[in-house]
Amino acid sequence: MEQKYQNVLVPVDGSGVTNKVLERAIDVAKVNDAHLDILNILEVNQFNQTYGSAVSGDVVFKLTENTEKKLEGLKQEALDAGVKDVNIHIRFGNPKPIIAREFPKDHHSDVIVIGATGLSAVERLIIGSVTSYVTRTASCDVLIVRPDKKAGKNQTK
Repeated sequence: MEQKYQNVLVPVDGSGVTNKVLERAIDVAKVNDAHLDILNILEVNQFNQTYGSAVSGDVVFKLTENTEKKLEGLKQEALDAGVKDVNIHIRFGNPKPIIAREFPKDHHSDVIVIGATGLSAVERLIIGSVTSYVTRTASCDVLIVRPDKKAGKNQTK
């Protein structure tokens, strides 16, 4: 069997679907004996617009430090699940071009495993879905992970 993927990218945002998306990325990486990159993007400009002034270096440092701790936990989860090669990354900026083109180009990602959406319907309407953008413009394959069905409906295992 020919190996299909060598570098798996999983962008995570800490939303409710993060665990399911990471699980799927771990599965893809294990099946392909691939490298796994776990990426979180911090949108500092979002804070500047909300608070009307530049975010202090201390706030950015603390946010980065907290994010790094969470990513280290996700990395350990992937290693414990049997992925041999895992890196974590934090980038600053707009998640759409970073996930779709910039990061995959820099790290030779050949598949992006991403959640269907981390936004509410209103947020998608106003700012657009990152996932939608990534599927339209990514330079590599994109695997979209759907959230679980509502509890109480029949689920097959």
